Amino acid sequence: MSFEAAVHAQAIELNKMSLEMTAAAGAGHPSTAMSLGHITTVLMFHTMRWSPDYPSYPTSDRLVLSEGHAVPIVYAAACKLGVVVGKDPEKRRKLQLSDAKKLREWHSELDGHPNPMEGFPFFDAATGSLGQGLSVAAGLGEAARLDGLDKKIYCIVGDGESREGQITEALDFIMDHNLVNVLPIFNCNEYGQADRVSPQQSAERLAARLAAMGFNVKNIDGHDPKQIKAAFDAFVENTGGGAKPMAVVARTVKGWGATGMHGGGWHGKPATGDALKKALTELDEKRVQLTSSLTSADSFEIQPPPQAAPKEPSQGEMPSMSSAMKKFDMESVLHTGKLATRRAYGIALKALGQVNDRVVVLDADVSNSTFADMFAKDPDLKERFVECKIAEQNMFSVAAGLSAAGKVPFCSTFAKFVNRAYDQIEMAINSGANLKIVGSHAGISLASDGPSQMSLPDVAWFRSLSTMKDHRGNPGCYVLQPADAYAAYALTGVMAEYEGACYMRTLRPDTEFLYNDDVVFNLGGFEVLQEGRDVVLCAAGYMVHEANKALELLDKAGISATLVDLYSLPFDNEKLMDLIGANNGYVLTLEDNYGGGIGSAVADAITESGDGFTLQQMFVRMIPKSAKTPEEMLQMTGLTAADITKSVMKMLQVV
Repeated sequence: MSFEAAVHAQAIELNKMSLEMTAAAGAGHPSTAMSLGHITTVLMFHTMRWSPDYPSYPTSDRLVLSEGHAVPIVYAAACKLGVVVGKDPEKRRKLQLSDAKKLREWHSELDGHPNPMEGFPFFDAATGSLGQGLSVAAGLGEAARLDGLDKKIYCIVGDGESREGQITEALDFIMDHNLVNVLPIFNCNEYGQADRVSPQQSAERLAARLAAMGFNVKNIDGHDPKQIKAAFDAFVENTGGGAKPMAVVARTVKGWGATGMHGGGWHGKPATGDALKKALTELDEKRVQLTSSLTSADSFEIQPPPQAAPKEPSQGEMPSMSSAMKKFDMESVLHTGKLATRRAYGIALKALGQVNDRVVVLDADVSNSTFADMFAKDPDLKERFVECKIAEQNMFSVAAGLSAAGKVPFCSTFAKFVNRAYDQIEMAINSGANLKIVGSHAGISLASDGPSQMSLPDVAWFRSLSTMKDHRGNPGCYVLQPADAYAAYALTGVMAEYEGACYMRTLRPDTEFLYNDDVVFNLGGFEVLQEGRDVVLCAAGYMVHEANKALELLDKAGISATLVDLYSLPFDNEKLMDLIGANNGYVLTLEDNYGGGIGSAVADAITESGDGFTLQQMFVRMIPKSAKTPEEMLQMTGLTAADITKSVMKMLQVV
């Protein structure tokens, strides 16, 4: 059998299909796809252990296409192999060759960039926003390690893409955790979109850099079947106690096989008309040159995935917060009557981890502040704690990979530092990731550290995700702001039970208990702390306590106020509108962040209801600076109980 000839023949066929499908779509990236024809062939037809009939089988080797715009080459292979696709597991079908011509169509599983939620389960995560796929692959590799699975994760990264800082974060993570089951494959075709890649991302520089980081580097010709196979074989055999992570640097040609499409000028441009005919003709000529030794007996045999039985997860009932604190010798804290919500989160993580072995906790070098270290220090849980260091973008994409492998990842860092990973979080949500995000030190109440440590636009951004529906028909992300420790503890458990994305803000300072173990918290819910008749105060998190102080001042002014702890976005619109209606249609929203959060959500609900209600919003309207106490911060930003009272009196025209 001539392996080389068989690979050339198949790669040429896939390149032709990539040209034809992008031409039919009128869009796409055929030249990038063509640089990967040989690598894709060796991976999908030979090296990877998987089944086209069950591409998402738990023990299958995985391919993450970080260079997502090159996806036509994978789609071409999938059509040739009859890979099973479909959103509904009960109605899945095998791809046909004719499906290739449906690339990017509305009802096609072949989306413009990889996305498993569109019915292509061969992939684990949505990619295409460059720089993120290697982190996802690392998450898949970490999950396989936790489950004791002999599973290989291959990840194709573009050379231009490798300039993204997240790629370095992912490489560091792979080395830190010695993920020898993850193989970064750098596709060095020398061209980006507008121009050549920088010399800093040349194959030579990449190989030297990877070697300096500690990788065992294979520098190969990405169109030489022998070299590709040898590199992948070495990776498969790279096991044992002394093994260290490998990486492949593949020198390739953009538009390989069609000289008119080589190099720059064709990025994101389908070939049509005479250009398409010429490219197809050149590829046919290339086939004649390279496959003379091919015989009818030459074929590929895909190896099935390992038959190890996936570990069955165990899940028990989470104890109440009081019970957990007694168990953890923290009962004395209960008697103080107050506790920081960030600390309650740590207690909840530890309690949750002991009853749910799917829970994995990730942190970005601040676990002693987020209190995720309570999970990490437990001897029975520490194996499921993943330290990501100061690399938040990588952390959230690693979590997406863990989620794809069936884990329930909780990611915690300062809420301010969550901001730098908005793109990664959105891509994870697009992937259907079961992602739990916890941002500590939220809002202005951390005071003395100043605005560089304060999360102020976060509620507005996450709230925008709560306004759309995910692939399951649920809010894209729930935004949670517990006001006390009992709420934070309970909502941590609620997040774990929910299949989808959640973001919870926790606070630095201790706050007084408002609730007890008997109060039930739900996604989409809110709590009425006091019922009145004149005005509704809607607050969340730290501002619930300041609103509580304002109640006494309002009462002295003869105003009967209703206080709502609006701890969840979205919330039950109809129920809240009924409450506002019972208070003469007056509502004041309070939040310790920039606008666009709770106030905007209530405004939208009022608009949708058609009711003639009066709304006033109080939020942070300036760039704050450091102050010694939360009380000083509230004075600085005009959010004290006295300020709240003045706003209500003005709204109600009470002199």
